[in-house]
Amino acid sequence: MHSWQDGVGPRDQRPRRVNIHCGEVVESNQFGTQEFIRFCRMVGAEPYIVGNVGSGSVRELHEWVEYCNFPGASTLAQQRVADGSIDPLNVTYWGVGNENWGCGGSFSPEDYCTEFHRFATFVRGFGKQLYVIACGSPGNDLEWTTRFFRKLRKDYWDFKNLHGYAAHYYCGTAGTATEYTMDQWYELIARGLYMEDLVVQQRAAMDAYDPARKIGLIIDEWGTWHPVEPGTNPAFLFQQNSLRDALVTATSLDIFNRHADKVLMANIAQTIKTLCTHFNASSGNNLTRKSQSTTDWLFLCYAQGCGDLTDQSSIAMIARCPRHAARAVVQTRKLPHTKRDLRRTHCPYGRAGPTLRGHSLPH
Repeated sequence: MHSWQDGVGPRDQRPRRVNIHCGEVVESNQFGTQEFIRFCRMVGAEPYIVGNVGSGSVRELHEWVEYCNFPGASTLAQQRVADGSIDPLNVTYWGVGNENWGCGGSFSPEDYCTEFHRFATFVRGFGKQLYVIACGSPGNDLEWTTRFFRKLRKDYWDFKNLHGYAAHYYCGTAGTATEYTMDQWYELIARGLYMEDLVVQQRAAMDAYDPARKIGLIIDEWGTWHPVEPGTNPAFLFQQNSLRDALVTATSLDIFNRHADKVLMANIAQTIKTLCTHFNASSGNNLTRKSQSTTDWLFLCYAQGCGDLTDQSSIAMIARCPRHAARAVVQTRKLPHTKRDLRRTHCPYGRAGPTLRGHSLPH
């Protein structure tokens, strides 16, 4: 239900809306477009913004692109300047809808394909080459993918403003985040390894209609999904991370690396406090406390292991902002194809690889 116009302008004047997807809490819109772009620039990431197809309009998405990217003196560009960005924000990655098979509108693949075509027709670059991404399948739903591409091929194949197709896959849980048997430990690892089947089979389904691979496969939400921590709002999806989550992350990154010819981009969900997060944070006494998760530790270990290796088939690691369907794209080097032993991985904080106990790493 998010409208980007609610997240621009003076922060103390932004409207407060009911967020129907997060327990009907009141959303303050304090973290909007400018704040998200600023965050991306601070961490060296490329922003990836997703438009609202389910309850939004074609005009709304078109104007969001204009606000971000138009270099001239239109009313929307002048609003961007007034909000603090004299130069265009130059956002390259634009998604047309999110989870449109479910909470994003409950479309059939054919109906969503038609809506994608209508919305994407008005996603213009204003002199900049954009990368426009369609909503892909829920999990490894080959029927959804086949039906979307069959409709695309039949009615819209000459349409050129489609560059990526984004599936979601959460491997779920076995036990809870911090309580599980040995069998459940291995069960979750096995669930994570199913990502390889998804990558191979989804790309094969796409290849049947797009053998030249002009449309890239993206996994733009992935990770573990445990029951929420007791005592927290179930709609906020707050979960702890353990070494098991780091191992699922590691095997997923290895899969993306092995199939770098198929996977253009991969988005772990999410960045802060939610699902397979990088950081957990809590506020109290006007202070915000954060703790690094095992998932983030794993990312840092892998980033260190890249060395100076580069490759044209490098993939992108993504951290997603849960509130406004925006994602950050971090271009990374191609990972070396080696087996890793986390117990012997050098910790980015200068310590030997730790034995992980409890919920977060020491600082």
